[in-house]
Amino acid sequence: MQPPGESIEKSLPPQRVPVPDVWQEQAVSALRAGKDVVVHAPTGAGKTLIFELWSDQGRNQGQAIYTVPTRALANDKLAEWRSRGWDVGIATGDLSDNLEAPVVIATLETQKNRLIRGDGPSLLIIDEYQMLGDPDRGLNYELAIAMAPAKTQLLLLSGSVENPHHIVKWLTRLGRKAVIVRHEERPVPLAEADLKDIDLNLPSEIRGIWPRNIAKALASGLGPVLLFAPQRKATEMLAAELTRFLPNPNPLILTPEQKAAVGENLARMLRSRITYHHSGLSYAARAGVIEPLAKAGQLRVVVATMGLAAGINFSLRSVALAAATYRRDNVEHPIKPDEILQMFGRAGRRGLDKSGFVLVTENNIRLQDGRPAWLSRSGMVDWNALLGIMHAAAAQNRLPFLAAVEVQERLFTTKPIVLGVEESLKHPNTPCGLETDAERARHVRRREKELLNSQGEWERMGQLVEVPLKEIKAIRDPKSRKRDADAPEEAIQSEAADRTTGIQLVPALSVPGALDRIGQGQLVRVGETDGHRIYGRSSVVADRLNDGQVIMAKWVQSAVGWNGRQATLEQWNEKIVRSLAEYLAHQGTPLVEVVEDGLRLLALTSLAEHKLRVPVDRHGVALHRPKTRDVMPTDCGACPLVETCRKLPSAIGAALLWRRMGLVDAKGVPTLRGRVVSFFHQGDGLAAASALEDEHYPLGELIYDLANLNAGFRFCGGKEARFEGRLARSCQRLFGNQNIPGYLENGLPPGYGFGAQDVVKGVHGNPVSKQRWITPWTGPGDIDRVIIEWRSLMRQITNSPNLEWSRWTGLKALAKTILNETESPSLVDLPPLESHQTERVDHKLHLRHR
Repeated sequence: MQPPGESIEKSLPPQRVPVPDVWQEQAVSALRAGKDVVVHAPTGAGKTLIFELWSDQGRNQGQAIYTVPTRALANDKLAEWRSRGWDVGIATGDLSDNLEAPVVIATLETQKNRLIRGDGPSLLIIDEYQMLGDPDRGLNYELAIAMAPAKTQLLLLSGSVENPHHIVKWLTRLGRKAVIVRHEERPVPLAEADLKDIDLNLPSEIRGIWPRNIAKALASGLGPVLLFAPQRKATEMLAAELTRFLPNPNPLILTPEQKAAVGENLARMLRSRITYHHSGLSYAARAGVIEPLAKAGQLRVVVATMGLAAGINFSLRSVALAAATYRRDNVEHPIKPDEILQMFGRAGRRGLDKSGFVLVTENNIRLQDGRPAWLSRSGMVDWNALLGIMHAAAAQNRLPFLAAVEVQERLFTTKPIVLGVEESLKHPNTPCGLETDAERARHVRRREKELLNSQGEWERMGQLVEVPLKEIKAIRDPKSRKRDADAPEEAIQSEAADRTTGIQLVPALSVPGALDRIGQGQLVRVGETDGHRIYGRSSVVADRLNDGQVIMAKWVQSAVGWNGRQATLEQWNEKIVRSLAEYLAHQGTPLVEVVEDGLRLLALTSLAEHKLRVPVDRHGVALHRPKTRDVMPTDCGACPLVETCRKLPSAIGAALLWRRMGLVDAKGVPTLRGRVVSFFHQGDGLAAASALEDEHYPLGELIYDLANLNAGFRFCGGKEARFEGRLARSCQRLFGNQNIPGYLENGLPPGYGFGAQDVVKGVHGNPVSKQRWITPWTGPGDIDRVIIEWRSLMRQITNSPNLEWSRWTGLKALAKTILNETESPSLVDLPPLESHQTERVDHKLHLRHR
């Protein structure tokens, strides 16, 4: 045991300069020859050593950017290299320090815009480049690689990709010189240990499947064990169960600072050398206590969530999986083979274990179930980056859509990723002037109506106009019309004269078919004009009695306001008929006359003033139901590309979607809304733009509401409340309830979650108040994460371009103020482990004999 107070770093053996393997030397030689290198090697094989050898302990020529998937890994790598005396910077969105250093550790998202601008480092290292296929972050990885300038060499590292040769082909297609370096052997080989085959006489007080499984593993010398569980709650329950049932012969003693960092419950587990590990824990607990203890060999069991398999930076002798599935968004998902491989990769500690072990349990997940994944892109389009590229192209008087298409052609795929403007760009000058393929496809398929006008000509049908029936004409075909036996001679002569054009115009009032469903009563002849019969309506208005009295129809009584249905003939003729005429005139069917039909009195009404919506031809003639035909648009009739456009897909592409959402204009130039969207990631910009366009939305409220963009469900207090808040209403008001993969779900960014704004505002105003926001759903790690994401967003806004828009200028100023208030001038140094924690323990379970 070391003297009291000695740190963990001093207690470990002095660091030896590693001797590189042949495959590592091959990779370094290729880099020094100016080539890009794609490395395929298992976890723990020493992929990072390639960079360290090339870098010569950070004294390389030119800057190197080393990117990792998570902030936690970036912090680990920073601490490791600074402890060696390297000059290292860091850029993780929320944290930015020493960016001019020879080596900068970063998350790739922080470097994407720099690479797109052509400002790349001498060497860009992408650790775990299989993230290129990630549905959320893959676009950033893909575009960063595709747009990296030629002067920037690439070193891509992974052990989870089945087809790294396709990455090499892709880089070659981009005009780069690339080679692949493969190494299949693990430095610590893996073996299976089937716990069902281990026959031990365990004490009866050890109950439960996992306590007995882990007891077997520890008693058989297979510890320490890293156990992966599907969810946070499961990790805590399993760790508590193991603590309760496993004997604890050698308690771990924590310092007061460590106890304060982890809390009473977790400290009790750590005393038994057992812990859980998930993102709900604070960074101080995870990186300051749990991970150092695990690396120092002080823990028997660590129960971690599966999602952290790629984010933890330590290994243990054995790995077990507590489940074969995990639940996300209320859907059960099987664990993918590459995810299993990632978890199995944490088995076996280099320099400590001759072999790592995969523990086979009741779920029967075996070593062969973990294998690399076939890497392919997510299929999405990076709206934000492309909108930025299109703006830059427009500023240089280049075609924005063409610039976007050229970028798409550089992506990792054998199939073209269409934006929906590719064919239109080949034929820019067309009569229609439409800029997207879908618009042209729909336009050429659209049918326009033509009508046969009063002069026998075909013309485009315009808008319908309300015209009185007395002014409307109907067209009769003289070849098909049957001559009325009693047709007036004047009409026959008129029709004969019209035969020169083949058109016969007659009043619509003379065509019974034109008057269907117009007015009430029976259709009757009410007069004659220009030799044509004119029709109207006949309705029974009263019955005349023999004694000279008149019984009115009920509707007449109501129409004239007569008290009672009966009236004298004198009253009928002098008062009622006059009132009835006024009523009918008001209804648009003037009274022509009242006639007798036996004892019935009939009102004959004219339809001449009744209005119909009809087309009016270019000669000013209103026509009733003229002959029509469907034809293609006029501009298509004069265009040689009709057949080409007919073959185009009519489905809405990204370009047309941008147009409809107001992100670009007809020529593809980003609008003010589109510019704002280009400054953010995925759907975040859509929400931010919608809020900025609401002049009544206070910026002081919006700045905290932006914390909801990636908060998920943990801060809302219930899934029903997740989509509440002013920012949500603003976004849905502008974009409706659209679902666009990666950008909008029910009109909101996919990661949106209400409630984080109160937490962020509260902690910003009083940093020591963080504990009061912890709930059963929200751990300190969640609060840390949402604050980090929010600060990262503040940095993103602060560093975004200026716009001639007071709302955007105000938001930038506010973000800068907040960032200055919350900026940490330096990294916080975590307290070193005490000497009594550095002694490695015997992980065999001490069982009493019965």
